[in-house]
Amino acid sequence: MPVVAMKEILDRALAERYGVAAINIVNDLTIEAVLAAAEQERAPVILQTSVKTVDMYGRRRLHDIFQALARDASIPVTLHLDHCPKRSVITDCLRGGWNSVLFDAHELDVAENLRQTTEVVAEARAAGAHVEGEIEGIQGVEDDLGSDEAPAVHSLEVAVDFIERTGVDCFAPAIGNAHGRYKQAPVLDAQRVSDLVAATGVPMALHGGTGLSDEQFTDLIARGCAKVNISTALKETYLKSSLELLREAGERDRWDPPSLFRHQRAAVVDMARRHIRLFGGSGRAW
Repeated sequence: MPVVAMKEILDRALAERYGVAAINIVNDLTIEAVLAAAEQERAPVILQTSVKTVDMYGRRRLHDIFQALARDASIPVTLHLDHCPKRSVITDCLRGGWNSVLFDAHELDVAENLRQTTEVVAEARAAGAHVEGEIEGIQGVEDDLGSDEAPAVHSLEVAVDFIERTGVDCFAPAIGNAHGRYKQAPVLDAQRVSDLVAATGVPMALHGGTGLSDEQFTDLIARGCAKVNISTALKETYLKSSLELLREAGERDRWDPPSLFRHQRAAVVDMARRHIRLFGGSGRAW
């Protein structure tokens, strides 16, 4: 199956009230492992790249890796640029084949955010791509972006006006969620998700998924969080599986890189499959 537009993936998920795992990959191994997990679960999947990962590889090289690994996928897959405040990177990735972008302009006032997001939407449309928008920061630091301070939350009317006037295809609301590991159990404003979906018909994106309870995931997805971001869980799984294997290699004084790669891959596949099943994405491929 060719790469599918984010809007098609999320509109289906919203209509049928399941969540699509949007997993932040960090290299070729994690791309392949997440795709393998989605294939095994017969689920659509969103592969997300941070600005940090784009900078590390270079836009062209990273997209070439994605294309090479996704070319033969038999499930719907799309490539998304996560939290990007830089218009130059947005433009470069849209020209370079990304299917969607999150223009993260929450540090601007709402009027300027709206103006620039509208421009990004027009730019994306010209490239056949889609846009996720936000007007409030998500608490916590991820890939060197963000803040540990709780964000100011705008009224429902302001959020609805932003969604309708910009024409974004997906919206990331602040509902008490946070990037990284939660220091205590989060108290979420789930009703805000229901209200935004009822007012706009636009799918919501749930950020800060790692650490939420199964019940919280299920409730928020039922309310309209069609895109569910997973970043911390992948990073922790990838690095902890590496540490586990390397400690064993040190004890045995046997150093076999392919064993490390197999161990990392198996751990990431298992993590991704667990989340896909939890979000209700299994068997939803078309």
